[in-house]
This record gives sequence, structure tokens and C-alpha cells, in this order.
Amino acid sequence: MPVVAPPPSVYADTVLTRLVEVYGGAADPERAAPMRAYMKDVAPFLGLPSPRRRELSKAVLAGTERPDETDLTAVALRCWALPAREYAYFAVDLLRRHVRRLSSGFLPVARQLVETVPWWDTVDLLAAHVVGGLVAADPALTADMDAWIEDDNLWVARTALLHQLRYKEATDTERLFAYCLRQAGHPDFFLRKAIGWSLREYAKTDPDAVRSFVAAHRDVLAPLSVREALRGVG
Repeated sequence: MPVVAPPPSVYADTVLTRLVEVYGGAADPERAAPMRAYMKDVAPFLGLPSPRRRELSKAVLAGTERPDETDLTAVALRCWALPAREYAYFAVDLLRRHVRRLSSGFLPVARQLVETVPWWDTVDLLAAHVVGGLVAADPALTADMDAWIEDDNLWVARTALLHQLRYKEATDTERLFAYCLRQAGHPDFFLRKAIGWSLREYAKTDPDAVRSFVAAHRDVLAPLSVREALRGVG
């Protein structure tokens, strides 16, 4: 898949300049080391806990205009190119806040973010809040999700599994169950966990459907997936 380059954006120029200055100035090396260890050394950290980071983000965005899709694309891709993980968190928060400004054309960008320095801390939020929002706004993108669930990249497949996480009554149950079965035999922890999580979340809407699905397919679902699916449901 072709790599998407950050488009020109005056908004992104302003935001990134402020962001590096504000976040960098607040870095806490003593906190950074355990944060990096907790995330299995996936990336360096500045040492900004979430409440402090969000406080700093308000200062970064103060007085800026509402971004459009080009601006959001530029900020996200440029944040992802910075080494410290908190910059990616800033981008995810911004995308979540303005997801309704994104068109279906943003999906390739979302995929690039999912595949770049992937770990659950960014992938899961992109899946549930960004990719899920794009598909909800343009149901034609379900065809892309059908392709993603087949992908060899486990994070892309995990995104497909989790994209309906917040849909509740609007969940395409047939598709959710089909995705779970498609990856039921995958050996990786993160996909087995995602199967259970997606089912458990839907069980808050329709517990009987989830119980019936698990009962019918317990022989192919991993024990981890079953435990996660039925946690709090029984």
C-alpha cells in the first residue's frame, strides 16, 4: 500500500511547533522510564501522564481554528513521525474530537497509523473511535473491514474486530460474529483478546445473543476469548 505523506497545512505547522515546545518543556524523565517499560519498550516517552498531557494539549490548541481533513491528516502523520509516544496520543485525541470532519478518504491514513509503531494503546482507540466512526458514516467501508479482518497484519485485523465496539444497537451482529470466527484460531494473544472484548462489549446490548454464539462455537473459540466474552455475562 502506498505511503501517505503529510499534506501541506498551516494549521499543522502551528500546532506541531507549539506541541513540541509545550510537551517537550514538560517532559519528566523519571516518569518516562516506567511508562516506556509498561508499554513494552514500543517507543520512547516524555513522561506525561494523561491528565497532565490533556491539560497541555488545551494550551497547544488554544486559539486555533477548527481543523479540516487535510489539517487532521497532516497533524496525525507528523505526530506519528515524532519519536515520543505522547505525540501519537495527541493526534489520536484530535482525530477522535473531529472524527465527523473526516471522510471515507481518510481510511488509508487510518490504516497507515494502525500499521506504524503499532501497539494496543494507539490501535484500539483508532479502531473504536476513528475507523468505527468512518464506517458508521459510510457503510460502503464495511467492504474494507471485510478485507482487513483477513489481513496478515494482526493489528489491522484487530482494528476490524474492534471497529464496532461503540455501535451498541447499531452493531452488525452477523458481521461481528463472522469476524470472531474468522480469527478464532489465531495464535496471537491480541487477536484472541480482541475477540473476547468485542463480544463482551456487545453483550451489554444483547447478552443472550453473545451467550448463544459462545455456546455454539466454544469448540473453536480460544479459552481466553470465551472468558473475556462471558465476563460479567455468565
